[in-house]
Amino acid sequence: MAAIYSLYIINKSGGLIFYKDYGSAGRMDTNDSLRVASLWHSMHAISQQLSPVVGCSGIELLEADTFDLHCFQSLTGTKFFVVSEPGTQQMESLLKVIYELYIDYVLKNPFYEMEMPIRCELFDIHLTQAIQKDRVALSGR
Repeated sequence: MAAIYSLYIINKSGGLIFYKDYGSAGRMDTNDSLRVASLWHSMHAISQQLSPVVGCSGIELLEADTFDLHCFQSLTGTKFFVVSEPGTQQMESLLKVIYELYIDYVLKNPFYEMEMPIRCELFDIHLTQAIQKDRVALSGR
């Protein structure tokens, strides 16, 4: 079984700009993935406002019985979140690797328009390699 179920990238306005399913048991259609992204963006924003801690950056980990949701927010407000098996470790480092790939292959692409859906072949290739490398590292533990 894969440790990572899916990856979402949400722009600062809450729009889903990238979604990739990695073999989760219940695959979602496009509308469901858009709803999940919108719901997460809203929950993240509300948690920042309701937090008693000054300077809170929002929810970073949501643990449920059947999955964990790990989130990384960049300084520009773009959110990267991974849905994974419960108890999966080292997702923060994987999210930072994904963010670096986003910078290198999406933002530096002269044909990419900010806040638009990501359609960059090199990003897809390197992302797949990073996920496979992470799966191998997780299975070796």
